[in-house]
Amino acid sequence: MGDGHARFITTNHLVLGYNAWAGFLQIGRGAVICTLNRSQGEDCPTYFVPRSRLLPLLRAWLVTPDMPLLSHQFWLAHFLQVVDHYDPTREVVLFLEAGAQATFFYLQNLPVPPPRCYAELARREEEFHLISCRLPD
Repeated sequence: MGDGHARFITTNHLVLGYNAWAGFLQIGRGAVICTLNRSQGEDCPTYFVPRSRLLPLLRAWLVTPDMPLLSHQFWLAHFLQVVDHYDPTREVVLFLEAGAQATFFYLQNLPVPPPRCYAELARREEEFHLISCRLPD
């Protein structure tokens, strides 16, 4: 994991855990998708994508010519297998897009598990201005 990715995950682990648990409670298994393609200090859009929509989303994303990292079907199969078997009470599946690269993270042994992230941020909702984001159908 690059220093920038590690720093992002460390700084935002409460938000990532919150999104993972909120998505799991509403939809079931899935992954947190986050884009770091920020301009002028904008927030990073973060979405929870249900398992049923991950394969079509990733396949559509892969047709972009600048995305060589994800060109192997093996990678997609491995990613989906992790989504099918992760423990949502202790782990987060994260797909992080930064520029023309994307990285898949299977976050285990988190300092704060997703249900506690959710409880903490929900308790401090006014401070964090939480907004539930859904991908368009």
